[in-house]
Amino acid sequence: MGKHTGFIEYDRKVPIERKPSDRLNDWSEYQLLLSKENLEIQGARCMDCATPFCHTGIQLGRSMIGCPTNNLIPEWNDLIYRGRWKEALERLVKTNNFPEFTGRVCPAPCEGSCTVAINDSAVAIKSIERAIIDKGFAEGWITPNPPAIRTSKTVAIVGSGPAGLACADQLNKMGHSVTVFERSDRIGGLLMYGIPNMKLEKDIVERRVCLLEAEGILFVANTEIGKDIQANELRESFDAVILCTGAHKPRDLFIEGRELKGIHFAMDYLTANTKSLLDSHFADQAYLSAEGMDVIVIGGGDTGADCIATALRHKCKRIVQFGKHPQLPMGRTDANPWPEFPNTFSLDYAYEEASVQTGKDPREYSILTKRFIGDGSGRVKELHTVQIETRTDQHGNTFIHEIPGSEKIWPADLVLIAIGFSGPEEEVLKAFALKQDKHQKIKATNEKYATNIEGVFMAGDVRRGQSLVVWAIQEGREAAIACDSYMMSKIK
Repeated sequence: MGKHTGFIEYDRKVPIERKPSDRLNDWSEYQLLLSKENLEIQGARCMDCATPFCHTGIQLGRSMIGCPTNNLIPEWNDLIYRGRWKEALERLVKTNNFPEFTGRVCPAPCEGSCTVAINDSAVAIKSIERAIIDKGFAEGWITPNPPAIRTSKTVAIVGSGPAGLACADQLNKMGHSVTVFERSDRIGGLLMYGIPNMKLEKDIVERRVCLLEAEGILFVANTEIGKDIQANELRESFDAVILCTGAHKPRDLFIEGRELKGIHFAMDYLTANTKSLLDSHFADQAYLSAEGMDVIVIGGGDTGADCIATALRHKCKRIVQFGKHPQLPMGRTDANPWPEFPNTFSLDYAYEEASVQTGKDPREYSILTKRFIGDGSGRVKELHTVQIETRTDQHGNTFIHEIPGSEKIWPADLVLIAIGFSGPEEEVLKAFALKQDKHQKIKATNEKYATNIEGVFMAGDVRRGQSLVVWAIQEGREAAIACDSYMMSKIK
């Protein structure tokens, strides 16, 4: 695939980014596209490897190998190299319903499993993927394509995030009549309110939703199950129900001072910010401002990084991010071999911005928050931490050891908790009388996308736990197949 010697002749190039000093003054996407010529050269770097791990989509322990949607990556890389962009688009959308999302926010496990990446820089798969879909929209190649024939079957999908949208898209293509219920005021779930605008501009989400509507999918916003409509109403009104509500129950810190004002969950902070931006460009003041504040983000993941980028645009005074793990190595270790996803140090967009605005990387490693201290009027003013290290006892058990003398006090006006999610919210589970497993996910039957209630299915984070957008899309696609099989088996 591509040019047989391309990976030798050409270096990896990825889209340039707008200068941090410029983009910190707005909420627009920070990446710019490569030229058509450069992209075709990048496609040439895809080598004719015998076993392309990039599209295998295998979960190996906690590591991901290749693309979960099994994208036909070598095929569309080759077509881009040859300048056959429309054909490349046709290959891309065979496996991925929304490459305009994954091409922007996916961490690209495909690139970590690229054969070139064994001893060189991976093929710029993510950049090419985004370029293909963006060109498809720009050229007018992507138009509404409703099914020619409708079945008599109806499906209700609860939740309009990536799993819900992918599931709806697939079932609609099969000819079923699909209605998507969303409790928020806008369709898109995590894509709309959980990911900041500078990573995924919301007109990109709305463009896709409008396309799905034109293809026959009905979207119902501002509707919460168990409140605005009952679970039994859905089951009686539709032939099947699919829950794609995500895993929004945040993990919390149960330590002294947690009740103080000024301490918030990260997703509440991000959601309020994006909603205010879209509603009024912040004129309504209906968001949590970090302006002039000492901000501390607890949690070292992507959500925490998004909080940093948001607080910087609010013009915070100082910002620090706490992570409980040590700094990642610059290169792969023996415990993280190819083709696993590389757990290596990187400078995310938010950290680059913080380095420019504050003069330093905001991350602090191997640190544990011990308590919050208030100012006497009920607001947080500081938090106390200690450095930690992981040790292993004689039986092979690992435990966290606090390092004596490493205690530190940090000033804090705003604290954002971004330590992940523990599972789905309980309201939907109770509404449908669903069982949970030991990890608080909805318990699956022998058919992994079916719940213990007949005709009720599940997909995405509500089933597998907190994960990636690309996994949510794949889950939605597979749940659609399970749901279709169930409904069509009922036809006599």
